[in-house]
Amino acid sequence: MTGARVDTNGRGTLVHLPRLADDTPEHDPRRGDVDEWGRSENIRRLARQLYDPIYRRLFRVEWEGLEKIPTDGGALIIANHAGAIPSDAPVIVHGIEQELERPVYGLADHLFRMAPVIGTLWSRVGGVVAHPENAYRLLREQQQLVLVFPEGSKGPGKHFTQRYRLRRFGRGGFVEIAMRAGVPVVPIAVVGAEESMPIVYNITPLARLFGLPYAPVTANHLLFGPLLGSLLYLPAKFRLRVLDPVTFDVPPDQPRYSRSRIMDEAETIRQQIQEALWEMLSERTSVWAG
Repeated sequence: MTGARVDTNGRGTLVHLPRLADDTPEHDPRRGDVDEWGRSENIRRLARQLYDPIYRRLFRVEWEGLEKIPTDGGALIIANHAGAIPSDAPVIVHGIEQELERPVYGLADHLFRMAPVIGTLWSRVGGVVAHPENAYRLLREQQQLVLVFPEGSKGPGKHFTQRYRLRRFGRGGFVEIAMRAGVPVVPIAVVGAEESMPIVYNITPLARLFGLPYAPVTANHLLFGPLLGSLLYLPAKFRLRVLDPVTFDVPPDQPRYSRSRIMDEAETIRQQIQEALWEMLSERTSVWAG
């Protein structure tokens, strides 16, 4: 008897009871609120509550051009990347989710996913392993906002003397995936992250002898010690400028795109962010005042 439960009343007559909502696959209590990527809206809500004081009081974040981020449809968000333990990613995600009420999925190295405990927490707050197919599904099929840092690990590895000097944007993979998914690239220039956890020494070559992939010494370590220095950021005024979205006049879902076109587009976007950074820095009165 599909769609009903069968029970008996006191006289032994069959009675059809409505199906309970929890019996349907959509209300399976074992699924909880975790989506196929591992993201949990309950965990994200808690993370936003805990992070908001840092966002508003320690970093005093100011946005310019936030309205340029699409309120619907897929978009690939990119930005400059810095800090030994980068502070820019949570600032960007928190600001967009708070102001636009849209989830943001962040692509990062598989190393994060493999770390015990940290890997699970990273997934619960929207972290996804950086792979073209993951990006395509999120952007094209699910029409989500996706954040990626084209500098990769080269950005957070910069010495303090090299701050705000963008490294090469890899081989332009972010442009290719945006073309394939048929979505715009939305560049963001971020000022403030470089001073929140600046690298003053880089002992990575020595650390690799002991099997460690990355070992910067930051100003935070010198001030607070190795443990607290890895957890505490220095106060720095954050300013974020959203640049005009970049669209590509090519059809999506093509098997191949021009490699020279991809590289040219990536370099043009890198230059746009670099010029915006120089302009923002020229307007800044101090690290703390913005």
